[in-house]
Amino acid sequence: MSEGRTKRTHEVPEQQPEPQQQPRRTEMRVRPMGPIVPSTNVSGHALMCVIAIMSFLACLTLGGVSMVRATAQSWQSQISREITIQIKPDDGLDMEKALADARDLALTFSGATGGNIVDRAATARLLEPWLGEGLDLDELPVPRLVIITIDENNPPDFAAMRKALTEIIPQAFLDDHRTWVDRLVAMANTTAMIGTGVLILVFSTMVLTVIFATRGALSGNRHIVEVLHFVGAEAGFVASEFQKHFLRISLKGAGAGGLLAALFFALAGYWQSRTLATPETDQATALFGTFTIGYSGYLGILAIMIVIAVLTTLTARLTVTRTIYEIDLIRSDPGRTDTYQS
Repeated sequence: MSEGRTKRTHEVPEQQPEPQQQPRRTEMRVRPMGPIVPSTNVSGHALMCVIAIMSFLACLTLGGVSMVRATAQSWQSQISREITIQIKPDDGLDMEKALADARDLALTFSGATGGNIVDRAATARLLEPWLGEGLDLDELPVPRLVIITIDENNPPDFAAMRKALTEIIPQAFLDDHRTWVDRLVAMANTTAMIGTGVLILVFSTMVLTVIFATRGALSGNRHIVEVLHFVGAEAGFVASEFQKHFLRISLKGAGAGGLLAALFFALAGYWQSRTLATPETDQATALFGTFTIGYSGYLGILAIMIVIAVLTTLTARLTVTRTIYEIDLIRSDPGRTDTYQS
């Protein structure tokens, strides 16, 4: 009996103790790094508004200069394609015969492509704004005109033409419009210079605004910058953080200003096309030309937006780098602390 129990006891496997489960360690979560400069604050919104205004003014200036230059070039092209022969009335002068002779003589010169005599009715219509309707040309010594179309690339010899006209018709006077062309060119150049000056002033004002805004943001976060310096952060890292912050602000501001300017020109062009043949539109067209800037104008607005964003970003980076350098100088010389704080 005792042997059988001993065998059964040997046959039963011994139960191994279950391993105790180790308590799970809580995973360490890395806290995301926040920006050095708060993404939304009062100064950031104010700077965005300033950049939007500057961008809008710069785009308006560029569009205005483009319109004036296009109008001046159109006038210059129209004037340079034509010359005018003016014949003054005189006793014993057959005006109709003199007009025909002047036209035929001008067409004999190389470079003259066509001639048109301004008739009496057209001459009366030209004088209506000043002398009224129902004008009798026989009662007034009104000169008559002959318009000669010329080749812009191969113009005739104006001196020879003028001499020939004077010999045959002493009352004739040739006007090649060079005085008007020179004035238009001078006006276009002056307008371009004024527009360039306005753009320089706008960009300068924006740069100064960004400098003060960057220094203000850096002064408000000076303790963070000093801690980062203490733990070994380089100046380039801090400058890149400020650069990203001001890049976002400049893109939003420049985009808003540029889009408003493009919308303004689009609405102005639509208004002009819908109100043709009205006194207001005629006066605006005479002064500024058509309110259309074309693809080149809109590309110019896009270029100004990019330039403003890049200029703002570079200004912020340079300002931060310079300010951090001043902080390093102050830390190395505690006697200069009051200088920085002032």
